Amino acid sequence: MEFTIKNEYFHKAIGEVSSAVSAKTPFPILTGIKLTACEDHLTLTGSNSDIVIEKVIPASDEGAGLVIEDTGSVVVTSKYLTELINKLPGDIHIKVDEKNCMMVQSDEIFTSLNGFPAEEYPALPEIEDSPGIEFSSIKLIEMIKKTVFAVSRNDTRPALTGVHMNFNENSFSCAATDSHRLAYLETSIVSPSNGSFIIPGSSLKELLKLLAHQEECDVQIFPSESYLVFKTKSTMLCSRLIEGKYPDVTVLIPKEAKTVIKLDAKKLLKGIDRACLFAHDWKNNNVLLEIKEGPLKISSVSSAIGKIEETQQLLEITGVQELSISVDGNFLMDALKAIQEEHVLLSFGGSMRPIIIKPVSGESYIQLVSPVRSF
Repeated sequence: MEFTIKNEYFHKAIGEVSSAVSAKTPFPILTGIKLTACEDHLTLTGSNSDIVIEKVIPASDEGAGLVIEDTGSVVVTSKYLTELINKLPGDIHIKVDEKNCMMVQSDEIFTSLNGFPAEEYPALPEIEDSPGIEFSSIKLIEMIKKTVFAVSRNDTRPALTGVHMNFNENSFSCAATDSHRLAYLETSIVSPSNGSFIIPGSSLKELLKLLAHQEECDVQIFPSESYLVFKTKSTMLCSRLIEGKYPDVTVLIPKEAKTVIKLDAKKLLKGIDRACLFAHDWKNNNVLLEIKEGPLKISSVSSAIGKIEETQQLLEITGVQELSISVDGNFLMDALKAIQEEHVLLSFGGSMRPIIIKPVSGESYIQLVSPVRSF
């Protein structure tokens, strides 16, 4: 195998696939990146068995400056390849011999790295012979960002550490919950197949990083046995699925509310943020929301620091004109950050009933935050 490529382009591609590589693995070959040179493109692959990232660099891409002189493949330790390429000054010339020794040249600098036989690298998941579900990368990024923050960080219930993606013929939904809060978003889509999958939150965060480095494009989603595959023209991410049944989150959403208020979203977020400064004494970052036939009062108290209290004018209120509820301020801030609109609707069913947070636009986006005890 032999090829030349521009340093900056190669380093960026290595960085993208190396995020799937784990240094802590009982399988030495999985500490490496697989390089495969074909006649018209170079492929880089990184994996930790739970997630696989593949980057394709076509020889036709003028920005890459890729010239392939001989085809072949090899696996090289990610850590040393990444650090080496980062420290080299010019374009990269790579040549691999029959003993899997990689010679790396940049200007007048010559280096060699010992590699692994490419045949020992795990095979990629096989994609089912069915049409993929096509989705705009911008819309997919939005769907993930608005839900993934609510996944559980506790492994006692593995299913809750992932986002539940559900496809049917005309809709696509994402749901995430840690049993204390919920984020649910649904959108219209034309899907050639139905499916229900639980994807680890960590995998979707890696997907967000990959898509952020690309211009708007179409993403194809393919189901595979125990994997879900996300593919663009230049990048592919395969994520192992979480086994188990995801709870029916729709039954958690209250159908009726005693009080509904409309507020300035940015102003409310800043108010909750200020209140959280005094809420750390509490196990659940307690912030108290109160209405007594007037504005919304936001407050928190710390026995060691003091107390903070402010009022915010309501843009609208319907139903019961009084309420008092204590919530985790951090959870409420996460919910408000995900709603990127000028105004927000908060629905209350009582002091020990969840708060429902929605954008005013009426989009099929629902967030739920459970109350916490204030004693």
